[in-house]
Amino acid sequence: MHARGLGSRSLASLLSAWRGLYRWLARHRGYSANPAEGVRAPRPARRLPKALSVEQVQRLLEAVPGDAPADLRDRAMFELMYSSGLRLAELVGLDLGDGRLDLRQGEVTVTGKGAKTRTVPVGARARQALEGWIGVRAQLAAPEEKALFVGARGRRIAPGIVERQLRALAARQGVPGRLHPHMLRHSFASHVLQSSQDLRAVQEMLGHASISTTQVYTHLDYQALARVYDAAHPRAKKK
Repeated sequence: MHARGLGSRSLASLLSAWRGLYRWLARHRGYSANPAEGVRAPRPARRLPKALSVEQVQRLLEAVPGDAPADLRDRAMFELMYSSGLRLAELVGLDLGDGRLDLRQGEVTVTGKGAKTRTVPVGARARQALEGWIGVRAQLAAPEEKALFVGARGRRIAPGIVERQLRALAARQGVPGRLHPHMLRHSFASHVLQSSQDLRAVQEMLGHASISTTQVYTHLDYQALARVYDAAHPRAKKK
């Protein structure tokens, strides 16, 4: 079936069905072996998330419509996600006044997957946008609400609202495709990597445990990886 062109995901589903069938036959029909148990489907290719171009990101971030509190909030959220490569859950989980967001030092500390904490830089445009939002946040936030970003009811903003606001902005700007917040994180990684060629630094800023994850995530091709290896490995450098 693989030779005839059946995809790896389809093969995996087929093998799963066969394994389940033979387990049932073993219990109810006396079969002594499961012939599909040791058969593994080819590993599926990893789907690479898409990145926006630098021009698309600039057009998107510079098009937040006005100076209403919700507009300032949206601008701050999207600037921060692109500036620092935050995941959506890390963004909405930020609190105000807990010391994790330090605009003077230009850095933010977040807790990501696996309860891993990392500190990443916050760029000048994001700092400016955050200062604008924090200045009007009290107009939207409920009393004693700790969340940095709040929704229309004054409570911590829901991830779905962030997604909706970003897609609405993308539609107004004519950015093609189904834009989601994770694309800002991926665009951050791709653009920093293109400029710096520093794979390890991008890995640290993204909070990836494995550098192979970063390699796939940022569309790094073999030639770019080879250049990093040649520049970094002591036995790869020419005398």
